Amino acid sequence: MASQQQVKDELVIVDATDQILGRMSTNIVKLLKQGKKVVVINAEKAVISGPKNRVVNGYKLLFTVRTLFNPYKQGIRRPRNPINIVKRTVRGMLPKNEMGRQMYKSLKVYIGVPPEFKDKPTIRFSDADKTRLKGKYITVGELAKELGWSGWQSQASSNQ
Repeated sequence: MASQQQVKDELVIVDATDQILGRMSTNIVKLLKQGKKVVVINAEKAVISGPKNRVVNGYKLLFTVRTLFNPYKQGIRRPRNPINIVKRTVRGMLPKNEMGRQMYKSLKVYIGVPPEFKDKPTIRFSDADKTRLKGKYITVGELAKELGWSGWQSQASSNQ
């Protein structure tokens, strides 16, 4: 019974609303390294700093990457939906070994707020708040829509 209580204490729910994606991800990695299970809600509302055009073009440029081995074959699969964009950002900051893979499995990311986390307390990182930004920014949901994610309208309408 004590182990179930410890698991509940180890669960951390992060609200990504108006959080800078990179700074939020570094804080999430710190929590994962402490052995906590992390749940990120409202992933589509996280922000990426920079003008919309530059951010979107930077991500679209990754779609053109091919391999030298077979340049005619499609390149690496890149994330288009907000869940995978956030997870990929966190994954890039984790150690590249078995311990990093275990930490990655302790991360769950959701669009909107699932019913099981509706009334649970969430945390926000003050050093990752978008008020720190002086320039322009784009949300992860807008970026996903620009990259061709088709689930944007159906998810947005179901969350309201």
